Amino acid sequence: MKVDSVFITGANRGIGLEFVRQFSLLKDAPRLIFATYRNPETIQDLKAIQDSSSKSRVILIKMDVNEEEDRDIAKQIVEENVGDKGLTLLINNAGMAQLMAFPSLTAENLEVHFKTNAVAPILLLQTLFPLLETAASASNSSEMSASRAMVLNITSMAGSIERTGKELKMDLVVPGYKMSKAAFNMGMRVIAANVKDKGVLVVNMCPGWVKTDMGGHERAMLTVEESISTMLKTLGELNDTHHGTFMDRSANLYPF
Repeated sequence: MKVDSVFITGANRGIGLEFVRQFSLLKDAPRLIFATYRNPETIQDLKAIQDSSSKSRVILIKMDVNEEEDRDIAKQIVEENVGDKGLTLLINNAGMAQLMAFPSLTAENLEVHFKTNAVAPILLLQTLFPLLETAASASNSSEMSASRAMVLNITSMAGSIERTGKELKMDLVVPGYKMSKAAFNMGMRVIAANVKDKGVLVVNMCPGWVKTDMGGHERAMLTVEESISTMLKTLGELNDTHHGTFMDRSANLYPF
């Protein structure tokens, strides 16, 4: 897998940060890594990767995924750097989760989950999609792949409607998160159906239960290193047959 450029949201910690680190260390590392963050006080680790990266140019972008102006500015920055090569890979990783179970739910809790986890990444994709189309058109390949043009949506098995209340029970305390991820999965499935002739591969992937601030340190089963290394391996194996699917980090399909 050779990815010329990658744009990663929520890159200042956890899964996003590890994506930046592992991409920068690949034998055939991306030429450009765009890493977004919200709070300048949280980017020490990102800056360390930026300073030590010898194969990739790591470009830090202050961006709140919920802000239209920030998304537009990010697009301009990417456009100026990728030129006529376009953007190869968008990783929609930024998200949030707040504990609040039924019957104590509030409209505010539900709304903030939907806004951040479902609406924002779809609008970001809409903003950056012309750059992904450019990459797809510039490629010598006619097959969909991460090396041509791709959107990787970091979602969760918690968003599976079919599995909720059956084998998935412990996450019932975060219904706002679950509902927003189900909406996110559906939104990206709709988009995948709309762009199937554009050459841009769209995949929804669950990284597993990872030891991050959002995932829960004590009980989570995977380290971020394990999760991202598996996902990177899987990325190189994806093709047209995976377009619009919902899968785990090893490409095993989940039911929507």
